Amino acid sequence: MTDIDAPVRLLVIGAGSRGGTAYAGWCLQHPEAAVVTGIADTDEGRLAAVGDAHGVPAAHRYTDWRTALSRRGPWDAVVVATPDRVHVDPTLRALEFGYDVLLEKPMAPTPSELDRLVAAAKDRPGAITVSHVMRYTPFFNALKRLLDDGAIGDLQGIQHAEHIGYWHFAHSYVRGNWHRTADSSPMLLAKACHDLDILRWLVGAPCLAVSSFGDRRHFRIENAPPGSTDRCIDGCAVAASCPYNAERFYVEQLAGVDTWPVSVITRDPSPEGRLRALRETDYGRCVYRMDNDVVDHQTTSLRYANGVTASLVVSAFTQHNTRLITMMGSHGQIDADLEAGRISVTPFTGAEPYVEQVGENRGGHSGGDAGLMADFAERTRRRRAGLPVQAAPSAFEESLESHWVAYAAERSRQNGTIEYL
Repeated sequence: MTDIDAPVRLLVIGAGSRGGTAYAGWCLQHPEAAVVTGIADTDEGRLAAVGDAHGVPAAHRYTDWRTALSRRGPWDAVVVATPDRVHVDPTLRALEFGYDVLLEKPMAPTPSELDRLVAAAKDRPGAITVSHVMRYTPFFNALKRLLDDGAIGDLQGIQHAEHIGYWHFAHSYVRGNWHRTADSSPMLLAKACHDLDILRWLVGAPCLAVSSFGDRRHFRIENAPPGSTDRCIDGCAVAASCPYNAERFYVEQLAGVDTWPVSVITRDPSPEGRLRALRETDYGRCVYRMDNDVVDHQTTSLRYANGVTASLVVSAFTQHNTRLITMMGSHGQIDADLEAGRISVTPFTGAEPYVEQVGENRGGHSGGDAGLMADFAERTRRRRAGLPVQAAPSAFEESLESHWVAYAAERSRQNGTIEYL
């Protein structure tokens, strides 16, 4: 078997829902393309579970990424899917060894940390692929094609809304890993750098100016209902009427589900295991009594070099977990729903409106996870074989602007300013 035919060997650093489930899980479905030959995670339970699933030998299971990258190992590339604050250092170390890196977003939580990556990446252009998976979805590729084909004439403006979903926000941004900026990233960077990246890609020009407004308005102690308790299972008087009742969500509504988000709170998906998690972890705490500080609703306005303007609304307070986008052109309008896979095109020329159904249920991130992994594995194989390699759709160099815009939006939100890039 030649280098181009053999599966790519991966070291996965971070065995959580992204590294252990989405990326390593793809390898189990496509062993001809990629295999996990090393795994690193500080949680020994996750380490054992993912290591066993992939048959990783004990010598290549690490509780510290530094040990995993202390010398060259039997892998061709590295996946960095650690918590946000631990993205930069393992990536820099992997680059020193000459590995290609698949880096979970956001690349870096602060501008100074991103500067460190920029300096290192100058010597290795194309070596970092960022998990901006939206660029790999059939849905957003269809939108890009329609724009490029002139379906609505010249693009004038975009209204883009990320509906996080009330339950998803409570899970990830009130009780979960991203509930405090100091431990992770600002909410817009952590959740919506995807969307800032997609807007830049669709518009086709750099962003020049940003203004942003948002706050943590609802998930605060002063909004805790009378009779509520520190934990939802502590006899909360408003459990029946609270939308954020953890017991109802994790034990009742998700009964029979053992994947995300249940897999995040416990490795024991039995009712007893779930209740234990609600007693012992933040996932059982009242959403009004957490120590969260990230915004729960944010609106950002953007102006691009070609004159196009866009608005990005990111909100916790939505029923569905989807992205809705309206693109307004000189000769027509596009309205699209990611979750439904529905793209509606209305020409202003008298031509009949039409709908493209791009396809729902394509797996994680509407097919983006699979598309990203397939592309990363193929490019790594080609590089290993000494063949020409095209830049990734979500190459580090392509992804930079989304982060600079997110940092600027956070400054604008905090200081009440218009930020110029």
